[in-house]
Amino acid sequence: MPRQRVHHLAAVTAAATSITTVLAALGAAPAHAIGRLHVVQPGESIQRAVDSALPGDTVQLLPGTYPGSVRITTPGLTLRGAGPGSVVTPGTEADGTAGDPTCAAAGHGLCVAGSEQHPLPGITVEALAVTGFRKNGITAAATEGMTVRATYVHDNGQQGISQEGSTHAVIVGNESTGNGQSGIFLANVVDSKGNGAIDTGGTVVSGNRLTGNRIGVAVRRLRGLDVEQNEIRDNCGGIFVVGDETVPRAGSLRVTRNRVIANNRYCAPYAGLAHMQGTGILLTGADDVSVTQNELRDNVGDSPMSGGVVFFHSLVGVPNTRNTVDGNHASGNAPADLVDREGDPSNRFTLNHCTVSEPAGRC
Repeated sequence: MPRQRVHHLAAVTAAATSITTVLAALGAAPAHAIGRLHVVQPGESIQRAVDSALPGDTVQLLPGTYPGSVRITTPGLTLRGAGPGSVVTPGTEADGTAGDPTCAAAGHGLCVAGSEQHPLPGITVEALAVTGFRKNGITAAATEGMTVRATYVHDNGQQGISQEGSTHAVIVGNESTGNGQSGIFLANVVDSKGNGAIDTGGTVVSGNRLTGNRIGVAVRRLRGLDVEQNEIRDNCGGIFVVGDETVPRAGSLRVTRNRVIANNRYCAPYAGLAHMQGTGILLTGADDVSVTQNELRDNVGDSPMSGGVVFFHSLVGVPNTRNTVDGNHASGNAPADLVDREGDPSNRFTLNHCTVSEPAGRC
């Protein structure tokens, strides 16, 4: 196991141990949870505990493996493990461990489900592992103020942590690795373009470690969020901000102080895109994005999307406009540290520390 993953999981375990210590000292849920504590042991059903919980309750998993998908629809519920040793894995109908039938049939691990008319508020998922699901590890739709913290989400078929149509989220201190698509995926709508980008109201994606995925963080048709201080390496691509011709456009967000290193895995062509390799931070069809103070190093490939910071012309012909690339440290990226083949004059490149840009003069 790579040393950096060990360090990250040790930090997650330490955080979970602190939570568990507080629980033991108080004999109840922590101060932010006002309801009852439901303790689940290996061999017991998480879904049964979730279904019996009331708003504000906490479902606490002890260390062990828990087969079966879990669906959360109760406002203010906290689902907490004891660290990466509390593992949610797929179950089967044959032995009665499939869990929630709707979530299991969709191929996901944890499903947090609100509706457009009634967003689900105040959900917390923390200090547990989710692995081996056919589609997403943790998936959420129409949530308000959801927190995903100190989880280890790995080796799922599509997204590690996914949110659509959600606002005011906090996704912090997780490790998402080896997933078939993105480590963290945020969108207005997953399966269609929708009516343009939605404003998340300040969603924060911070302090996560994202490795071995197709893309580290993908933000699609959203506005009003921060992607900051994440460790993103060994994916095919690091951070993608994706828009299209719908209005409002994707953008009006900050990508700052991330370490985006050697995202050089090869991913075959997919969904109309060329193969992906060596992409640091990519903007396509986006406006008013601030890309500042990131470290971009050794992202190398021969894809049209390769390079440190890349402005990529969208598949529907929408340019990147009014974006700012400022104060980034970029080195060893190829074909260039900064790639702007669109040349829209509304985009600004200032005070970047780099060696090679396309066209020249951006460093």
